[in-house]
Amino acid sequence: MEAIHNTAGAVNLKSQAELDALHRVMNAKAKRKKNIRTGGLLAANIVVAIIILLPLLYAVSVALMPSSELFTMDLNVLPKQPTLENFKNALENVPLLKFVLNSFVVAGIITIGQIITCSMAAFAFAFLDFKGKNVIFMLVMATMMIPGEATIISNYLTVSSWGWLDTYQVLIVPYLTSAMGIFLFRQFYMSFPISLYESAKLDGCGNIKFILKILMPLTKSAIGAMAVYTFINAWNMYMWPLLVTGSEAKRTVQIGISMLNSVDAQSITLMIAGVVIIIVPSISIFIVGQKQLIKGMFSGAVKG
Repeated sequence: MEAIHNTAGAVNLKSQAELDALHRVMNAKAKRKKNIRTGGLLAANIVVAIIILLPLLYAVSVALMPSSELFTMDLNVLPKQPTLENFKNALENVPLLKFVLNSFVVAGIITIGQIITCSMAAFAFAFLDFKGKNVIFMLVMATMMIPGEATIISNYLTVSSWGWLDTYQVLIVPYLTSAMGIFLFRQFYMSFPISLYESAKLDGCGNIKFILKILMPLTKSAIGAMAVYTFINAWNMYMWPLLVTGSEAKRTVQIGISMLNSVDAQSITLMIAGVVIIIVPSISIFIVGQKQLIKGMFSGAVKG
């Protein structure tokens, strides 16, 4: 009987060892498949990133090329003799730094203004109860379907009659609010229970204080997303600044960069160098705020 028990125990140990070995083999195969899948996704992302960044990388390459290397029969993708002369000439030929400063002032004030006005309007649509609220909100959203080119002439005639042409306010005031910003903040505020506002009112908290002390700290991701989105849009404005500014003192970078373009071949490398200079701030803002932008765009989509 004891021999039978010993034999059964040996069989059980052998079966357990076989099971452990089988588990190890299966785990190794699963890990190998996961590594292959991860490596494939990483390689695909690298390829897509290179394709997307290729125009930017080529622009940097052209900006570092002498004009004699660009206009040849050879396909010069990389500069044979890299030089910073194009950047130096671009800064000397036109006051790019002045244009960059103007764009920073305009884009910065527009960004702050839209955060303030859009958050207040969104607070009214989300928490206050007044007659015609839904109709007014629908009208605000309907303005998103009207292209800016359709109203640019009437806006120009209006600001011209006010004597605002070639000033900072003509670049800033028409863009101090946006339907997109109101919609973004409203959707974010809708995720908060109305009892939060009612409790604050019972404690004697006014509307402005409620926005500043309660809503703003809770909506940092929405504010970050709005700031990045608004700043980049304001930085890239072209048609309106071109129409309402006439002097170098008030021109923005998108208008000033076109001043580098001329009929000679050298202007191509100069203009590309200027483009590289002016896209650095917008790319930096996007890189710094991309997490807030993504989080803010999706955080208000799901309640809870």
